[in-house]
Amino acid sequence: MEKPSLEFNLPDTHEEGKLYVVDSLNNLNKLNVCPAESQHSLDEEENTGGAGESMAGSNTRNQCLFLITFILILIISLALVSFVIFLIFQTRNEVDQISSRLLSEKKNIEELKKLNNIILKHLNQSRIKE
Repeated sequence: MEKPSLEFNLPDTHEEGKLYVVDSLNNLNKLNVCPAESQHSLDEEENTGGAGESMAGSNTRNQCLFLITFILILIISLALVSFVIFLIFQTRNEVDQISSRLLSEKKNIEELKKLNNIILKHLNQSRIKE
């Protein structure tokens, strides 16, 4: 479909008048070509033309912020996991030291029991002799 062209003979006016006439003709052309509902949507598109670019920039900033937040969370998680592994090794070393002390104390207690038994036997024999 061909759009109807509007041809007007414009009188010689100053530059501002020409711009006003052209703007009026554009508005008239929009009214003739577009129904009322679509005219409203066209006006909204014209008003938000710059907002689309700012929305794209905002979206890019949001993605960048999300990426930075995600990387920070990964680094913090890695640090926490490393700290937990360090604590596990430290705890294991402490438990090993305590168990080795307990084993040495157990040996000492067994030796003391043997000495106690020897002393008791000696005392029992000395009582019997008396």
